Amino acid sequence: MNQPLNSSEEPRLSVAAVSQAVQESSAWAGLLKREAAKTIVGQEKLIDRLLIGLLAGGHILLEGLPGLAKTLAVKTLAAAVSADFRRIQFTPDMLPADIIGTEIYNPKDTSFEVKQGPIFASIILADEINRAPSKVQSALLEAMQEKQVTIGESTFALPELFLVLATQNPIEQEGTYPLPEAQLDRFMFKVKVGYPSREEERRILDLIEHTDSKAAMPPILSPNEILAARKIVDKIYVDDRIKDYIVDLVCATREPSGLSTTLRDYIEIGASPRATINLKAAARALAYLSGRGYVIPDDIKNCAPDVLRHRIRISYEAEAEGVSSEDIIRSLLETVPVP
Repeated sequence: MNQPLNSSEEPRLSVAAVSQAVQESSAWAGLLKREAAKTIVGQEKLIDRLLIGLLAGGHILLEGLPGLAKTLAVKTLAAAVSADFRRIQFTPDMLPADIIGTEIYNPKDTSFEVKQGPIFASIILADEINRAPSKVQSALLEAMQEKQVTIGESTFALPELFLVLATQNPIEQEGTYPLPEAQLDRFMFKVKVGYPSREEERRILDLIEHTDSKAAMPPILSPNEILAARKIVDKIYVDDRIKDYIVDLVCATREPSGLSTTLRDYIEIGASPRATINLKAAARALAYLSGRGYVIPDDIKNCAPDVLRHRIRISYEAEAEGVSSEDIIRSLLETVPVP
C-alpha cells in the first residue's frame, strides 16, 4: 500500500503537505544511520527502534546477551543528538536516592538542600536495570510517566527531551530482580537484541582492526531539532481504519477467544491501553523515518511485536508447551483482519 486509506480530497491535501514537511525534516535520520554504521555493525533494527523512541518520546527496554552493542548504541544516539547523557549502572545495593537525588542538611543555614541525582538528564542509560531491587525500580515510575521527580516535599520537572533506555541480560539470574509489571508497561518497546550474522561479524573484525573503536560520534542535530521533529510526527495522518486496526490488535490480546480457542488458553493477561497509545505513536514515528505523512498497516505490523511483547503475560500452559509471547503476537497479526 503506497497511498493513505482515506479517499476524500481534503485529507489528501493535508497528507501531501505533511509528507512534504516530513521529507524536508527527516534528512538527518539517514545521516545518523550512516554515521552510526561506522561504529555499530549489524544492529540496524536496534538503531531504528532507538530513533522511533526518540521521535515518539517512548522509553525502550533492550534485552540481549553481553557484547551485542546495546550500551554502545545508546551512547552513540546520545552523542548524535548532543543531549545531556547519564549512565546509571544498576546494582543490588542501590538506593532510590542514588537515582533521583536526596535532601542534604546544611548546618550553616540550618536547612535542607536538594541534591539532584543522575535522573536529571535528557537521555538516561539504565544499564542492567534488572539488577536493582524493587524499591529502586519504583523510583523510576514517576519519572518515566510524569516526567517529574519528587524529592522530599518538592517536585522537580525533568527535561522536555527525556528518554530512559534500559538494558538487561535475559539469561543471568543471580543478583537480578524481575521488573515490576507497572514499570514494564511504561516502556514503549521491549527490543530483543540478537547476534550479528557471520558476514556482519566479519565486518566487525575489520572495523576494530582499521579504525579507532573509540572514535566519537559527531553531533548531527540538537535536542530542539528533535522536539521540532516530534511536532511534525504528531501531524502524521492516521486513518480511522488504521486506528480501528490498532484497537482490534490490542483488544485481541485481552479477548482472544473470539479469534482462537488456542490463544485463549495461552494468554493470562492482555495488553493495557498504553499499548494502544504507544502503537499509534510508534507507527507515526516509523512513517516519519520512511518519509511518509501517513501511517500504513505495515507500520503497525512492524512495531506491534516490540510494543506488545512485554505487555502480554502468557499462561502456564503456554510455558509448558514452549509458546512465547512472540508466537502469540505472530498469530494475532495473521488472524486480525488488516484494513
